[in-house]
Amino acid sequence: MAAVNSVLQVENLTKSFGDLVLFENISFGLSERQRVGLIAKNGSGKSTLLSILAGHEGRDAGTISFRRDLRIGYLEQDPHYPAGLTVLEACFYHANNMACLVRDYEHCLSVPGNPGLDDLVQRMDQMNAWNCEQKAKQILSRLHVYDFDKPVEHLSGGQLKRVALANVLLSEPDLLILDEPTNHLDLAMTEWLENYLQRINVTLFMVTHDRYFLDRVCSGIFELDGKTLYFYKGNYAYYLEKREERIQAKTAEVERANNLYRTELEWMRRMPQARGHKARYREEAFYELEQVAKQRFSDSNVRLDVKASYIGNKIFEAHGLCKSFGSTKILDDFSYIFSRYEKMGIVGGNGTGKSTFLKILMGQIPPDAGTLSIGETVRFGYYSQEGLKFDEDAKVIDVVQNIAEVIELSDGRRLTASQFLQYFLFSPEKQHSYVRKLSGGERRRLYLCTVLMHNPNFLVLDEPTNDLDIVTLNVLEEYLSAFGGCVIVVSHDRYFMDKVVDHLLVFNGQGDIRNFPGNYTQYREWKEAHEHPAMEKGHKPVSPKSEKRPERNYDKPRLTFKERKELEQLEQEIGLLETEKKALEEELCSGTLSVDVLTEKSKRLSCLVDEMEAKTLRWMELCEKEDEGTR
Repeated sequence: MAAVNSVLQVENLTKSFGDLVLFENISFGLSERQRVGLIAKNGSGKSTLLSILAGHEGRDAGTISFRRDLRIGYLEQDPHYPAGLTVLEACFYHANNMACLVRDYEHCLSVPGNPGLDDLVQRMDQMNAWNCEQKAKQILSRLHVYDFDKPVEHLSGGQLKRVALANVLLSEPDLLILDEPTNHLDLAMTEWLENYLQRINVTLFMVTHDRYFLDRVCSGIFELDGKTLYFYKGNYAYYLEKREERIQAKTAEVERANNLYRTELEWMRRMPQARGHKARYREEAFYELEQVAKQRFSDSNVRLDVKASYIGNKIFEAHGLCKSFGSTKILDDFSYIFSRYEKMGIVGGNGTGKSTFLKILMGQIPPDAGTLSIGETVRFGYYSQEGLKFDEDAKVIDVVQNIAEVIELSDGRRLTASQFLQYFLFSPEKQHSYVRKLSGGERRRLYLCTVLMHNPNFLVLDEPTNDLDIVTLNVLEEYLSAFGGCVIVVSHDRYFMDKVVDHLLVFNGQGDIRNFPGNYTQYREWKEAHEHPAMEKGHKPVSPKSEKRPERNYDKPRLTFKERKELEQLEQEIGLLETEKKALEEELCSGTLSVDVLTEKSKRLSCLVDEMEAKTLRWMELCEKEDEGTR
């Protein structure tokens, strides 16, 4: 029976594709304001389950019951929008009544003659919908999407995912279903989304590989394992503890069943003749016991201590590296000497040049100036964002065996390609499947195996955590911890970075790169302490005595008349600056400008970007102040 405050009840849900059963007879419910994360291996049906709940996919059996008039917001893994929509229009594509009104208003403005504009303006006034558009721009700016009039078909995959995230947040649903919401978000965006979801009153059901995100946002965990759903009432840290208890209990049960099975098997062999009622009952019990005793489940506690090939003292040395694209600086007189066995993490906002730096290191992009010297013994293993290319008709095992038949461990043991694939959670059955049948996450996992099977001594990993499930991430973390070589990794997964790296390169943009001796959490703590030095010393800011007054909960900041005018003016100015920036970029890319004009316009573009950032920051401050005042 569903709870009184239940928003969703699922009973005996089953889904399969051909002979592949994803889940069978699973039942669960979600209550009002409950926040649950779903964890499972890639290929287990996480995205399929979310798609079924959102009504985008059918089911084989079972019932799904929603609370009456429940508003559902769904962020799919790969969102799609009709061509011709602008970014702002896409934000209101799936939306509530108020947002639909704003969408109609935006469409009316784009039609010659603006038919029905007076009626729409009146309805916008009645519903106080003007703030809805402002809120959309505020959320888009937080997600680093600034060109509100850009057609969606011209967006990258990451930009489109962020627009879709803004769309689903603006729809203000009662039940929010999110499939990998942190994919394509940098660290600052992820932390903003974390805080946003903590503030709003919504029931949340999501799939994410970001374990800190799970820990801080969710109050419950569903684990889909072996076609069965388990529930843990607590955050990710609590789930880890209770899952270990479940595995230990299951292991003990299987061991007891095996001991009893041997005894019963001997009895079965001794009693081939016809049996009475008690013997038949014991025979039936034997077959039930056999099912328990022969259960197999993988919990990778084995430490894979791979023997990396020899690496000398000289790794790589960078001296005076410079790289720019137009007015955007990536490297500005960058110098660094990489040490033996160093494990470096690279963090920074999207567009600051992290992937470009790796491509320069790998020789795929030449620097504008400076030298890069790489040691003779260095053997790179490069996991890139664009490297996911396979023969679709090849079998998984053949893809890896074409690279190497065996991989050597540090203790002298050797693993076959099949054993290595099993460590990375490819079952023997899956190894003989065709590549075309693999899910997106399984393809990522296979690509990772192909990189590691080359037995490199220097791993360069560009966003290896994207689309990998949490179980695979744990395996990869163990692998990198035992890896006897050098590592450079770019990742937005804070938990992964804390476990793997010993120091960071922080890309702040425009060639500003800082070296920090510690992991991401230590860097974040250091940054917060230096951003708020008064709090670091333990002093709370105190108002002057002359201004001391009683605390009032209702005294929230509101925009003054002057600030409201400033906000309106900023919106106009940012729009004009965006238009000028777009025109300048087109001129710079035309190839028709003289050297002097090119230099002059490049300087103007740099100033323009700085001016836009300053005005956008002020605009966001005023928006937040107004938002606080209306709460």
